[in-house]
Parts: sequence; C-alpha cells; structure tokens
Amino acid sequence: MEMIVEFSPLLLNGTWVTLQITLAAAALALVISFVVGLARCSRNAMVRTIGLIYLEFFRGTSALVQMFFMFYVLPLIGISVSPMVAGVLACGLNLGSYGSEVVRGAINSVGKPQREAALSLNYTTVQMYRYVLIPQALPVMIPSFGNLLIELMKLTAVTSLITLTDLTFAAQIVRSQTGMTLEPFVVILVIYFMIASVLIGIVDLIAWRVARSRGRSLKLEH
Repeated sequence: MEMIVEFSPLLLNGTWVTLQITLAAAALALVISFVVGLARCSRNAMVRTIGLIYLEFFRGTSALVQMFFMFYVLPLIGISVSPMVAGVLACGLNLGSYGSEVVRGAINSVGKPQREAALSLNYTTVQMYRYVLIPQALPVMIPSFGNLLIELMKLTAVTSLITLTDLTFAAQIVRSQTGMTLEPFVVILVIYFMIASVLIGIVDLIAWRVARSRGRSLKLEH
C-alpha cells in the first residue's frame, strides 16, 4: 500500500485527466445530441437523412476505431490532433449519436395537442420547439442523459491507448513499475465509482430542479 501512496500524484493526475475528457466530451455530446436529434425531427427530408447518416455511422462503428482513426490516420492526410482532442472527439461524437435518439424520442413523446396549441397561437417552428416541445421534453431526457454520462465516463478509459495519461493509463504505469496488479486497479475502481456517484448526484439534482421549476410553471398556468 505504501507504493500506492508513493504513486498517488500520478493517480490524482490521471483522475484529473479523466475528468477533463469526461466533461469536454459531455459538452460536445450534448450539443451533438440536440443538433442531430432535432435534425431527425425536421420536416425536411434532406436534413432528416443527414441526421440519420450521422446516427447510423457513429452508432454502428466502434468508438475505439474512431479514436484510432482520428489519432493515427488523420495525420497521414495532414490533419494532426493531440491525444486529448482525439479522445474528446471520439467519445463526444460517439455518445452524441446515442444522445440524439434520446432527444428525438423525448420530443416525439410530447402530445399532439401541445403541438396543435402552439400552431393555434401562430408559433413558428423555432418558437414551438423553444417554448413548447423542448421544455416539456427536457424532464424526460435528463435520466437518459445521466446514464449516457456514466457510460461516457467509463468510455474514457480507452483513451489510455493513445498515450493519454488518464486514470487507467496511470494504473498501468503503477503496475509496470511496481509489479503490483491488484492494488492499483482496485484503487482506480474505487475512484471510477466515486466519480460516477458524484455525476449521478449532479444529474439527480438537475432533474429535481427541472421538475420543480416545471411544477411551478404548471401552477402559474393554472
């Protein structure tokens, strides 16, 4: 255990790198989720097709292969990206495809009368989505987004394969330099669990606040 204490700065740095990748990729995935999800709900056939192609490509291919492509193949055509950028892009683009289905499903779950009411008020399409559909779909999205966030955090472990010193890579360094296998991987299991617990707590808090504000708005409407 003394060895683990000795290598604790390395493990802490790996934890910080993992958090950076998770948060950056989550922000990218959130944007993509709404862009592609709303594109899939569009009345324009071309926009829907583009959204569908993106969805099927990134959902149907491995995130690891996507990351290797960005890090090892793109430089061959003159586009060089750092390991951090490649990791964030691969994780964000991949999880964004799954998130887009969450957005599309949540928006489609809003009842037809709500859409008809928006049209009767002469709302434009943008106004209808902004003031009616998305606010009502948001509480439905949050739990699924929370699950995807945890999956994203776990997916960051694959970035260790492109030389990023994340939590998993740090544990491998400890293992190679000390010969210990059990201790470092038990430690990072605990750290991953702690990170996931914090993320779940944050998502639950957001869901509670959204539900509470939604309840207030309903009272005001009545």
